[in-house]
Amino acid sequence: MHKQLTAIIEREAQGYVSLCSELDIASQGDTIEEARTNLQEALELFFETASPEEIKQRLHEEVYVTRVDVAAG
Repeated sequence: MHKQLTAIIEREAQGYVSLCSELDIASQGDTIEEARTNLQEALELFFETASPEEIKQRLHEEVYVTRVDVAAG
């Protein structure tokens, strides 16, 4: 079974941090692609080892990524 999840990747210090907000699982890498690949591996490992109850408890089916305009200063 395949599941499509969200990956948010942001620059941090000398590398990149990747986050899957549906499951609150994160990883990192030296490049964007490495951070993405490492997150994918972490997610696959989670699905291989987690119980169905844990998956159900952690999985947020609806996640919206958007931008907001705020006054800053």
